[in-house]
Amino acid sequence: MGLVDLVAGRPQATPHAEALAHAEQGVTVYWRPGCVFCARLRMAVRRERQHARWVNIWEDDDARAYVASVNDGNETVPTVVIHGVPHTNPDPSVVKQALRR
Repeated sequence: MGLVDLVAGRPQATPHAEALAHAEQGVTVYWRPGCVFCARLRMAVRRERQHARWVNIWEDDDARAYVASVNDGNETVPTVVIHGVPHTNPDPSVVKQALRR
């Protein structure tokens, strides 16, 4: 378990289909372990994290394909879907604000 997991908590895994449905009216974060940008986001939204759905693209092939489809074929994370709109590596303040709605 890494430091980010200890401080921010390990996100509960959500299957891609469920997470994408949630993202139409909420926030879904596609991430992977070891990604420093994902760690930065997780730390920034740790108090609001329960309002998002979290999908580890290394554990969900459909999620990995989705992320690639919205990032010109790249598996760029974090990819955050806010109210149906994908954002690639958004500023954590944008995600935080969306989680507070």
